[in-house]
Amino acid sequence: MLLKDLIVILLKIFTYKDQFVGYAVSKNIEGPYTFKGALLFDGKPIKKWDMGAFQDTDNSGYILVHGGEIYKLSDDYKSVTEKVNENITTGFESPTMLKKDNLYYFIGSHLTSWEKNDNYYYTSNSIKGPWEFQGLIAPKETLTWNSQSTFVLPIQGSKETTYMFMGDRWSFPKQASSATYVWQPLTISGKSLSIPVYQEKWQIDLTTGIQSVPKNTDKILKNNNKEIKYSGNWIHTANERSESKSEDKNASFSIKFKGQQIGFSSFVGTENGYAKVVLTDEKGKTITTSIIDLYSKNATETAVYKSPILKKGNYTLTVYGTGERPNWSDKRKSNYGSTGYYISVTQIAIKK
Repeated sequence: MLLKDLIVILLKIFTYKDQFVGYAVSKNIEGPYTFKGALLFDGKPIKKWDMGAFQDTDNSGYILVHGGEIYKLSDDYKSVTEKVNENITTGFESPTMLKKDNLYYFIGSHLTSWEKNDNYYYTSNSIKGPWEFQGLIAPKETLTWNSQSTFVLPIQGSKETTYMFMGDRWSFPKQASSATYVWQPLTISGKSLSIPVYQEKWQIDLTTGIQSVPKNTDKILKNNNKEIKYSGNWIHTANERSESKSEDKNASFSIKFKGQQIGFSSFVGTENGYAKVVLTDEKGKTITTSIIDLYSKNATETAVYKSPILKKGNYTLTVYGTGERPNWSDKRKSNYGSTGYYISVTQIAIKK
């Protein structure tokens, strides 16, 4: 039975006391799904976490778990038939795999609690190994562009196949409202796999499979533009690091604009916290609200918010300080996360 005949979702169902890999099924991709319990191997659940899934070119399915263990699924994807690869190394969580030109690439992440880190990868001519360590998938200390590997999606067209890296950005303790994703094209040549630069904006021609960077036609307003109205205590700089930032939980900035979309960029860093974003129409009706995470161990300027595409009209974007920040501890009681509550803006981009 192929995936088109039976949609199977593989799940992580766990606490640290009773973790296991389970699955649910549905006849439709949108659900509803029925939970079926644990995936069994030799009659027992696979008691691992940070799992991934991979489908080979022959439609065979595999479960990947941290450490680099690989389990082959049955033809109906409802059980495990064999363990095809043993543990590769300590750590190596968020396992993610792709295959190109009969070469397997196995991506993983270091164990750093919910903190991002420099993800790395192995290659092999066989899914059973042996696996050869190749190094990092993004420039050192970029922390994989502030993300952690989750999945690689092949997008096959008539001329090329683009392999899209899909990484997650955890945001403890506001996972439900502030966790986001990083989707970037992978550069692959032989055993070399990388995300050499971070693309703020890119696109794929779904017919040809070719990815490209579109011309930026947005209206750009720097942080010191008079159209931006600031309230509360702010620090404004206009040198090499042009930025407005505030640690005042009552601080905010707003801008009225006409267009179809708005976004803004910040200097994310170790002293930043959460910001609340509110978008309203010209009658003051709330269109959308978001809580966004401006913390990053790797300090850099980057886009942090982009609104949905709107009906062309008049709107107001307001960004508030919250007086909250991402902080957490691991099982060893090591502390992670932000040391401050700053919100920040470097520029605003408006799509007319």
